[in-house]
Amino acid sequence: MGNSALMQPMNIGKVTIKNRFAMAPMAIGSYISPEGEFTPAGIDYFVRRAQGGFGLLFIGAMACDKEVDPDVRFCANPNKDPGAFRLTSLELNRRAGAYGAKVFAQMTMGLGRNYPGCVAPSSVPTYGMPDLMAPEITVEQIHRKIEIYADTCKLLKDCGYAGVDVHAMHWGYLLDEFANPLTNLRTDEYGGSLENRTRIMKELREAIAKTCGQDFPVTVRLGLRSYLKDVNHGDVTGEHEAGRTVEESIEIAKLLEFYGYDGLSVDTGVYESYYYACPPMYIARGYAIDMAARVQEAVSIPVLLGGRMGDASLDEEAVASGKISGVVLGRPSLADPDFPKKTMMAKQEEIRPCIACNQGCLYRLNEAFVDARCAVNPQAGSGMENSIEKALVKKKVVVIGGGVGGMEAARVCALRGHDVSLYEKTGQLGGNLIPAGAHAFKIEIRELNTWYQNQIQKLGVDIHLNAEMDAEKIRALSPDAVVFSIGSNPVMPRVPGIDHPKAVSCTDVLTGKRTLGNKVVVVGGGLVGCEIAYEALLNGKEVTVVEGLPEILSSGAPVPHQSKSFLKEMFEAKAVPVMTGTFLAGINDDGVVVKPAGSDHEQTIAADDVVIAVGFRPLPSFAREVEGCGAEIYEVGDGKQVANILNAVWDAFEVAKNI
Repeated sequence: MGNSALMQPMNIGKVTIKNRFAMAPMAIGSYISPEGEFTPAGIDYFVRRAQGGFGLLFIGAMACDKEVDPDVRFCANPNKDPGAFRLTSLELNRRAGAYGAKVFAQMTMGLGRNYPGCVAPSSVPTYGMPDLMAPEITVEQIHRKIEIYADTCKLLKDCGYAGVDVHAMHWGYLLDEFANPLTNLRTDEYGGSLENRTRIMKELREAIAKTCGQDFPVTVRLGLRSYLKDVNHGDVTGEHEAGRTVEESIEIAKLLEFYGYDGLSVDTGVYESYYYACPPMYIARGYAIDMAARVQEAVSIPVLLGGRMGDASLDEEAVASGKISGVVLGRPSLADPDFPKKTMMAKQEEIRPCIACNQGCLYRLNEAFVDARCAVNPQAGSGMENSIEKALVKKKVVVIGGGVGGMEAARVCALRGHDVSLYEKTGQLGGNLIPAGAHAFKIEIRELNTWYQNQIQKLGVDIHLNAEMDAEKIRALSPDAVVFSIGSNPVMPRVPGIDHPKAVSCTDVLTGKRTLGNKVVVVGGGLVGCEIAYEALLNGKEVTVVEGLPEILSSGAPVPHQSKSFLKEMFEAKAVPVMTGTFLAGINDDGVVVKPAGSDHEQTIAADDVVIAVGFRPLPSFAREVEGCGAEIYEVGDGKQVANILNAVWDAFEVAKNI
């Protein structure tokens, strides 16, 4: 793709970016130390993306002001130790520059009502805490924030950064709240008209020009649309927008260009609609391209678009057609730091797909409170401890099971130089990736399965399909190491009528063995059951969800907030009956019999099909039968403990890199 539009240079202000790929600003955790300097792993993380071909790197959400706003966990602050920050920043910029990448430091003016205790334009309810009002920022505090920000920009310029990205008129952060009349109720010069609500942006740009010069580029992270019904109420269907519309984002973009900003990095959503801010796979790839195109048409500065842009062909078309100037890749840059390089080399099939699961990145960072990583790429952001080294002694490795865990184990062992054979008892590779990727909205799961198959074939793994193994057969191979990744099967509870023709397992639905009728009852409100219910809803079915626990999406492997809130709010918006605290009692000719927890009162729900999605159990393991044969024995994936793709991939990677 030498003549690809994605590979053409572009200018942001007077800075030339070598191509149209930008790495999104992401706070991934400890890439900056508590003292404010970049860690060695943090520098490696950014430089690895520069090596992978990204023309522009955004450093995620640093703070500068600790006078007006309290300290916030994920915001590092260059002012904590300017000397150490400068030294490590110069090193980061030097190394990234060796690959032709430019680095813009993103810095926040404040997190606003998204976090308790942070100042907001007006005293409005805190996100998720409707009874806690955010403190209103004073005019003097606004001026002080601008002064501190501009002074810190001078430090950033001295540290070698090519520009600054202003965080952020998106996701409901402080500057976004100033622009939004739902959260800006002021009657002074910073409230009322759109010009007044963006006055802080005008004054900020002027202050940066004074400390750094007008030629020092400044971009803005701008939300195109809020998907907001009201404060603390998202708008999952987009039918009741009370926040920013695309029409208003166009007017804001024009003002920002007039104020002297050099580029826009755009996306959608706020915390209340986090499913549009960091979209799960239920949101279509490229969903915001046409919104961004309307903004790009209205301004002459570059408009870079992020959010479900992890498809190289779609990216190419959007840039080539002039709808946007470039793409901003966040989660896809975690999944594959070589995304731009592989695109340039016309090896798009080699790109490891981001599956938009939010498990390894956002769930870990925001809900588990550990460093963000990537479900499909265990090496993302982890430093040298997860490097794949050639083995000192070549071994004969046998992998039992061709699901994602088995394929990852085979891939890593082959990369390390081992002689690898993989045995799968069915006629195809993928294991539970096959039913997991059956939904129309899960194209990335299917792509991941294809990617793994291509990788292990290219690496020379000896693949045996329709090869059911036992201990005797494994012993006959005389392996040095055996990795079991034998997977799991769905649970079918023992209730009257479980063998009735109306009863169907979730995997039979997903693999197309059964076509659902008009009235569908899904028993089991975990992620598998809710996704089946959602697709049935998309297909015009009458759907009811039955769950024994007090809340859906609360059992099994943790479900990230974006997926959980999307599905819950969509069921509510579409009036899908969700019967929690209710158990399956039987299945008959009429449908499904259920009863509330702690009650003997039974109720029959009419159904054409009753989908059983109450969980999975590991397939019986025969690993212990192989012990004593002289080989190392390992078990990974669902065969050890039913979990998710992240656990299977990470366990397999950990084991394989040490064989």
